[in-house]
Amino acid sequence: MADTATRATPATRVRASRGGRRRLHGGGPRAGTIAAFLTPFFLPFVLFYLVPICYALWQSFRAVRRTGGQYGTSYTTFGGFEQYEKVLENTEFWSSIGRIALFGIVQVPVMLFVALIMALLLDTPLLKIKPFFRITAFMPYAVPGVIAAIMWSYLYSPQLSPVVDLLNDIGLQPDFLGPGAVLWSAANVSTWLWTGYNMLIMYAALQSIPQELYEAAKLDGASNWATAWRIKVPIIAPSIVLTTVFSIIGTLQLYAEPAVLRQISSNISSTFTPNMLAYAVASGNNYQQAAAISVVIAVITFVLSFGFMRLTSKKAGL
Repeated sequence: MADTATRATPATRVRASRGGRRRLHGGGPRAGTIAAFLTPFFLPFVLFYLVPICYALWQSFRAVRRTGGQYGTSYTTFGGFEQYEKVLENTEFWSSIGRIALFGIVQVPVMLFVALIMALLLDTPLLKIKPFFRITAFMPYAVPGVIAAIMWSYLYSPQLSPVVDLLNDIGLQPDFLGPGAVLWSAANVSTWLWTGYNMLIMYAALQSIPQELYEAAKLDGASNWATAWRIKVPIIAPSIVLTTVFSIIGTLQLYAEPAVLRQISSNISSTFTPNMLAYAVASGNNYQQAAAISVVIAVITFVLSFGFMRLTSKKAGL
């Protein structure tokens, strides 16, 4: 009898399953909760990321036309690829691209190599006072880029810098703001700013390596140097690739450092970097061409970043 009373009929199971589904898939409140959590992200993302991108694309296909001669009226209309043709024919644009390419070829490997060495030092038991070293290395990243450029411009200035005075006293006579050195002065500021940030990404990857690998390497007689370069570096290679991609993107967006140094150096023009060129063109009320320059910069950034990731993936056999 007890078994018969407790045995569920097919109809009872159907009702129970429907009730369970209703409880499990309670659409209204749960969908509203998800929307409430996602809206604070998606609303600024759409307003301040997608909308400006679409607007820049739209502006890049516009062109200004004049009627009635010099004193006539002007209007904007669809210009096709006219603005892009002007960008590609602009020698100042290609000069800025070449300058920033040289900047990235030298600065990015140096910065990432220093960041890797610092991350490996943090991960080794030989280094003492690790918290102090970690905070000191990361501290420059907490300084805004403009403030850092102003601080370094004081150290570069021949009239103000105690460093320049000291080097002059020993006969070196450096010219950090000269035509052959100002690019590397800006590179030094960027390296100082971003090395600690990249170091933390690599150090976080090192912390995820199982300790058993180190113990096995130690049993095999591997030195700290061999463990670092044959075990640690290959394992954190994806993090190194990630920081390289971030650095490529940041290099093509370079603006603050040379813009600040331009205030004290005549060797930095308003078209020194692609972003500075876009700003200078927009300052002349030529928003359509400035938008086209921005789009071309974005395309070059995507091609270089995606190409580097594809190249590294092929070498890794992924």
